[in-house]
Amino acid sequence: MNQPLRLLAVEDCPSDLKLLLYALQDGGYDVTHEVVYTAPAMRAALERSEWDVVMSDHAMPQFDAPAALALAKELRPALPFIIVSGEINLDLAVSLMREGAADYIQKRELSRVVPVINRCLREVEARRERQRAEDALHISEIRYRRLFETAQDGILLLDAGTGAVFDANPFLIETLGYPKEYLVGKKLWELGVFKDIDASKQAFDELQTKGYVRYEDLPLQGHGGQPMAVEFVSNIYAVEHDKVIQCNIRDISVRKQAERERAANAEALFEEKERAQVTLNSIGDAVMSIDVKGRVTFLNAVAEDMTGWSLEEAAGHPLDEVFRIIDATTREAVQNPMALALRENKSVGLPQDCVLVRRNGVEAAIEDSASPIHDRQGRVSGAVIVFRDVSAARALTLRMSHLAQHDSLTDLPNRVLLNDRLVQAIAMAHRHRQKLAVLFLDVDRFKYINDSLGHVIGDRLLQSIAQRLLACVRNSDAVSRQGGDEFVILLSEIAHAQDAAIIADKILLALSTPHRIDQHDLHVTGSIGIVTYPDDGTDVETLVKNADFAMYHAKSSGRGNYQFFKPEMSVKLAERQSLEYGLRHALEHQEFVLHYQPIMSMGTGAMTGIEALIRWHRPQRGFVPPTHFIPIAEESGLIVPIGRWVLREGCRQVRAWRDAGLPPVRIAINISAVELRTKDFVAGVRAILAETGFEPNYLELELTETFLMEDSASTVAVLQALKDMGVQLALDDFGTGYSSLSYLKRFPIDSLKIDRSFVRDLTTDAENASIVSAVIGMGNSLRMRVVAEGVETQEQLAFLQGHSCPEGQGYYFSQPVNAGEFTQLLERLVVEA
Repeated sequence: MNQPLRLLAVEDCPSDLKLLLYALQDGGYDVTHEVVYTAPAMRAALERSEWDVVMSDHAMPQFDAPAALALAKELRPALPFIIVSGEINLDLAVSLMREGAADYIQKRELSRVVPVINRCLREVEARRERQRAEDALHISEIRYRRLFETAQDGILLLDAGTGAVFDANPFLIETLGYPKEYLVGKKLWELGVFKDIDASKQAFDELQTKGYVRYEDLPLQGHGGQPMAVEFVSNIYAVEHDKVIQCNIRDISVRKQAERERAANAEALFEEKERAQVTLNSIGDAVMSIDVKGRVTFLNAVAEDMTGWSLEEAAGHPLDEVFRIIDATTREAVQNPMALALRENKSVGLPQDCVLVRRNGVEAAIEDSASPIHDRQGRVSGAVIVFRDVSAARALTLRMSHLAQHDSLTDLPNRVLLNDRLVQAIAMAHRHRQKLAVLFLDVDRFKYINDSLGHVIGDRLLQSIAQRLLACVRNSDAVSRQGGDEFVILLSEIAHAQDAAIIADKILLALSTPHRIDQHDLHVTGSIGIVTYPDDGTDVETLVKNADFAMYHAKSSGRGNYQFFKPEMSVKLAERQSLEYGLRHALEHQEFVLHYQPIMSMGTGAMTGIEALIRWHRPQRGFVPPTHFIPIAEESGLIVPIGRWVLREGCRQVRAWRDAGLPPVRIAINISAVELRTKDFVAGVRAILAETGFEPNYLELELTETFLMEDSASTVAVLQALKDMGVQLALDDFGTGYSSLSYLKRFPIDSLKIDRSFVRDLTTDAENASIVSAVIGMGNSLRMRVVAEGVETQEQLAFLQGHSCPEGQGYYFSQPVNAGEFTQLLERLVVEA
């Protein structure tokens, strides 16, 4: 059964904490732990609970080891404090240990953690024992007087300087037959109880020199002259600032008889006592002892378990039969350390990488130390060995080596190991004049899922993706996670570049099947870039970089596809990166503006609303079309701050028009699925409405069918929260996606916007005309407002009016214009009204 350990961990890195817990658990501890990384949290934990040990990282953003040590010493000065750090200056470590730290361990040496913990716990127990001893001493002082008064030995107390008696206990007074008044004040040799006065003076002089005198069979006589054979023991003690002599006078006749009876067994008892003492000091490890001839004399329970021999079976057998050890590398027998301890009369240890071969053939890596046992005369009479199973520690070392080369989440090779395998694969392909391929995969829209559903769901999705990737390749290939949602696949042997395309198709198909994570069916796709050796590069860095270029080209080509590398892709990637940098610059330097386009009633010709459309005006370059920068903003996450700016500016402007006396107007604002997936989106909308003083019933948020598809449970919650706030919801570009009626039934949609691609050809394309007519009828039946986008001609307007389309929007009515021009439009409407 594992030993319980209550651990307070001062640590801000979950992965480092996990390795520490693994080391402790593998070392035999059942760990109960709490993690803190600030001073208040640590203080609360120390005041709230009892702990066996504190283990603290050296440096954290809000806290460091010196501060944690000071707090621990303030609240729990006896609690062991151990520093665990990736790198720590030796002088600093020594300084912290002088301040009270028990030890320090570097994170790359976690195999030391169990021995250090064991030592600290033993030291704590030793301190407790010393405290108990001090408490016992205080109690003994209280008891001493009682013992003095009730002792069955005679006791005299003398002044150490003069030898004069100043106290005697009742037993001595009764034994000698002299009253206490007679004894007090007399010197030892003046008492008249010693037959040899010179011997009593000599005893006092010897006591002054040595501080201790003991006489056996000292002749003594009482007041009546009765002779007695006693043991006379005298000591000098320091009592405050004086010295006191205590003389104990005891009848030893019975004890002498008992000592004579024990004399024959004294030597055997001495050896047994020393062996027991060494064994007790080794509790927790395996212990074995031998006699001077190398025959086994003792095994404790741990040694029995590790060797497979019971004490009864092993006793008397040669050491090498019971304790078989070999070198783990050479498999050769290793010289037994106990034999060496006997021969050289000193403590010795095993060399590294020793393996104990159990009686049944099972092997265990061990560490040990052996020491000689001495008899009363100091001669070597045997040896004892203390050894322990370090298989778990060595396995932990191997595991740490594995973790250094593998991704901790998916257990796939990481960037370091992949580079090694790529180097080997390139060398092999070069030697045999073969091709290899590298596929760079980025999971599309993973960031949105991770941000909206949380990192736990995101991590499990990555694990699911990793398993599907492994199922798509051969055992000779390699799948690596580079970090985040990026994977690299090495196809070590291919005949033609098209072979890599076959694998890419297989991967895209595997990823497209929904991933069931808890109650979520997660739909993801992948963008894959493909390079081949030697066509697209002859070294690791070039191949991976070019595969990355090709992957970005796949993303810009609509995602969910693969692209082979072409040299011109690096130029396009540079342009994309420049555009992303420009977006960040645009946010900081207010390069975005809003244009506004009216939404008109088909029946009355009145303006029923406006749509705010973002425009980016780059200095010295002019306007950048939204189709060029919106996808990049979504991929980079910049769409979130951009979208908040659009919402705030649109609400502010409409409120300003209203405050200027212009009529109230509903404003429609496009919202990206990325924005809707952010956890604080609803709170952000509420804050902007409060900040601008804008009524929520005049705000309409336009969203796409893609958002409705991704996760219905969380989608309903977000949309319902917006509806509860009073915000209107519109489904934009309706008809271009799945257009499922179940979406309209399940979600609180207020209006449908017919995509301009259907409106453009409705007068020349019968199928488009049928679709538009059906959407208008469906919207009217569901009591939803229907808006036709892209109305540009009188013919289109006439068709829509003829089919009772409620509202329209497009160049026929007005192009999108800036706020100043739109102000004039609103003012004309007021005049016309």
